[in-house]
Order: sequence, then C-alpha cells, then structure tokens
Amino acid sequence: MIDPKQNFKAELIKTAKEIVASGKGILAADESTGTIGQRFSGINVENNEANRKAYRELLFTAPGIEESISGVIMFEETVDQSSESGENFVKLLAGRGIHTGIKLDKGLVVLGGTKGENATQGLDGLAARAKTFYDKGCRFAKWRAVVRIGDGMPSQLAINETAHSLARYGSICQDNGLVPIIEPEILQDGEHTIEVCAEVSERVFSAVMKAMLDHNLIIEGTLLKPNMVTPGASCPDRKGAADIAWMTVRTLSRTIVPALPGVTFLSGGQSEEDASLNLNAMNALQGVQKPWALTFSYGRALQQSVLKAW
Repeated sequence: MIDPKQNFKAELIKTAKEIVASGKGILAADESTGTIGQRFSGINVENNEANRKAYRELLFTAPGIEESISGVIMFEETVDQSSESGENFVKLLAGRGIHTGIKLDKGLVVLGGTKGENATQGLDGLAARAKTFYDKGCRFAKWRAVVRIGDGMPSQLAINETAHSLARYGSICQDNGLVPIIEPEILQDGEHTIEVCAEVSERVFSAVMKAMLDHNLIIEGTLLKPNMVTPGASCPDRKGAADIAWMTVRTLSRTIVPALPGVTFLSGGQSEEDASLNLNAMNALQGVQKPWALTFSYGRALQQSVLKAW
C-alpha cells in the first residue's frame, strides 16, 4: 500500500527548507482567543474580533518582515480573515514569500495516572482538519505538548504519551501536505538546574525522535520546536548565553538525527533579549557539529515590544 505522505514528499521537503532558510524564522501568532485576551488586557485593549484582526494585520503588513520571517503560525480564526484592503491573510503572506502555518492541537488535558501531567488533545478528526487548512493555503502545522520537571516528573507515561501523540500528529499532517512542527516543550517552571533540564530533555527528545522514525515520518519534511536547555525559572544558579547554547546543542546532537532540516526554538517565557542572545550564541558555537538549521519560532519574544507600542 502506498503511503499517502509520499504524494507530498517533494513539497514537504521544499517547504521545510524554505522555512529554515538562512537568517529567517517563524513568527508564532497563533494565540487562542483566550490567550490573546490576556495579552490585550495588559495594554487595556478590548478582546474582540475586530481588534484581533487589526493587531495581526499590523504584524503581517509590517515593512520588510519577509527579510527575516519565513513562516507565520496562525490561530484558526485568523486563516479566514482579510486585510483592510480585502486580501486574505494567507494570500497576503504568500505574496511576500512567507508560508502560513496552523495550530492544530486542541489544548491540554490531565493525563490520568500521573501527578497532574498533561496530554494534548486533537487527534480525532485531525486528517480532515489538516486537509481543510491545506486547501486554504496553509503549508505547515504546529502541535504543542508539555512536559514538567520536578516531584518525580516527567513520568515515563507522560514521555511516552508526548512522543506518541506528536509522531501521530506529524504523520497525519504529512499525509495531507502539511510540514509538521514537532513541539515537545519542557517547561521552565521549577528550581531545577541546567544539568537536570539537559538530562530530561535528552530523555524526551530521544523518545520523540524514535516515535517519529517508528511512524515513518519524512524526517526531511519535518521541523522540531523544542525548548532551549536552561535552568528552571526559580533556580538560583543562573547561566549565561554561552552555557545555554552549549548545553542545548549538545542535547540536540545526542538525540536528533542529521536528516532533520531545522530546529525552530520556542522562547519559552524568556525575554526578547535573552531569547535572541541564546540563539545567537548557538549559531556562533565553534567546534561542534550542527547539521540542522538553528532558528526561531517566537511568539512573545517577537511581539512583546510590538504590543506595548500598539
């Protein structure tokens, strides 16, 4: 039996390479209605459709963004919206050489049998949703899984669930023409050291990589969106960009195959400056092999100043 994703193989590989082209990365503008409401409340803006559309149009029409932005992740509502001139946002971005992605997960639920760890919902009906968004012009997708450190976490059950759901989502996306961004986010919450984060990240990334291979994903048409390896937010032993860069690249080199075209890091609650300095330090690292493009898929780390100015 022919694997449906083989029909899209060349396009998937081409899209993934274009997203991680040198000097470019992803703008994550996929905040749910509730999350964007929290952002707006901080600047005293009412959370309604008109304001959400106006804010995102500001982002998508900013002069020169195509020089640094290769992809934009959208929330479902935004895909069907248009600019003031009447041009659909997906087509507007495509005209600037920017790929549109879509957030496909349905949020987190508590994983039974654990200490409140999470599983991600959304596999039911995913093939039909993926096809719908491909037909609307989207060419990549995002699915977020969350892992916690502390009090015996992450459990092996949570790691297994994370790996399976991410790989299954990835396979379904590729069957329907979307490059899957695989996002296993290890939260910064806690007092753990950078060494503990590295150890947990190795366990999680290894399990996710194995699941991707087990599910026969086209690795060359897949992207990874992991956390950077950092100390926990409450850890007193802070680290600079050089240490974070070294530990992150070391962790990736131990777990992620060279066939993967790119790693698009999440900012994970870091400030705009820290997220930029840490990524820059990774790309400046000498004497280590980095077979994947290392770039960004930032939300708040690209939008925080924009929101304040707006």
